[in-house]
Amino acid sequence: QVQLVESGGGLVQVGGSLRLSCAASGRTFSMGWFRQGPGKGRVFVAGISRSGDLTDYADSVKGRFTISRHGADNTLYLQMDSLTSEDTAVYYCAATKSPAVPVWEGDYDYWGQGTQVTVSS
Repeated sequence: QVQLVESGGGLVQVGGSLRLSCAASGRTFSMGWFRQGPGKGRVFVAGISRSGDLTDYADSVKGRFTISRHGADNTLYLQMDSLTSEDTAVYYCAATKSPAVPVWEGDYDYWGQGTQVTVSS
């Protein structure tokens, strides 16, 4: 069983930065970040393979967000820069047994409880 615990969310102004963390227990393969904005469905943000050599990003965050992972302590990160109000959402960490980097939430097997990110103007 894999448990995921996110942290690092909060309130930030437009143009600011935040770094989200996800501590994972148990063995994981590829991992990803999803988000769910107010009144919207949950969507893919970024994903990374187990080795960290393969990453994928949603078009809306390319060039602004960076996903990474630290293998030694099995922690996933999401560095978010140049934040806009459109980035306001609950952010979820997810892990999959697949060696690929899926973009569909149905391909992920484990989920964290989510952390709120609010970008204010």
